[in-house]
Amino acid sequence: MHLRLFVILTLVSNAMMLNPTATKRSATKDAPEDCRSCLVCSRENGCESCPDKLFLFLNREDMRQHGSCLHSCPAGHYGLRGQDMNRCMKCKASDCERCFNKDFCTKCKGGFQLFKGKCLTSCPEGTIPHLTDCIEGCQLSLWGEWSPCERNGLRCGFRWGRQSRSRESRRGPEGASPQCPTQHESRKCRMKKKCPEERRKNERRGERKRGRKQQRLLNNTTATEPPGGT
Repeated sequence: MHLRLFVILTLVSNAMMLNPTATKRSATKDAPEDCRSCLVCSRENGCESCPDKLFLFLNREDMRQHGSCLHSCPAGHYGLRGQDMNRCMKCKASDCERCFNKDFCTKCKGGFQLFKGKCLTSCPEGTIPHLTDCIEGCQLSLWGEWSPCERNGLRCGFRWGRQSRSRESRRGPEGASPQCPTQHESRKCRMKKKCPEERRKNERRGERKRGRKQQRLLNNTTATEPPGGT
């Protein structure tokens, strides 16, 4: 009896040693919901190992970190495949939303322009901004005239407004340069504070006011003259 029990225990022990992953999987059956996609998981740190097609993402908060297994890495990270495990690695630049590797950005955060894998606050000389990228090799016409100074569709009645101008793509010989988008710029401008209609109203109001004043002076002069004149 004892010999039979010893043999059974030995077989079970050997099976566990030959397949430790199965043992770890069974240990996670009662783990939290966010451990369901893991190969190895702990209640304190979440996923520690992921299936082949998933990426291990470590979310760090202060001194703690929590792992999860994802199909694609979140913003600011890229997927790095390895022999032992696939991991989500952080992009080097903080202004990069998506990157191909640590140093090459493919999409920038808002307020930045993408140029040759870098996120810039303004496009370098010889390039123009278009959507979220800087385009180089464009041939553009000279700037057009500034538009009238306007605000809310009006050209008077305010102290300040805005005006704009543009320049268009100028295609050279075929294949010499890409077709570039029209470029626009705007600036602050001073408006005429008084509209013509308002100015005319003010002029008429002033004329009436002067007429009333002259009439009062005339009435006062007439009232002070002695009877019979001079």
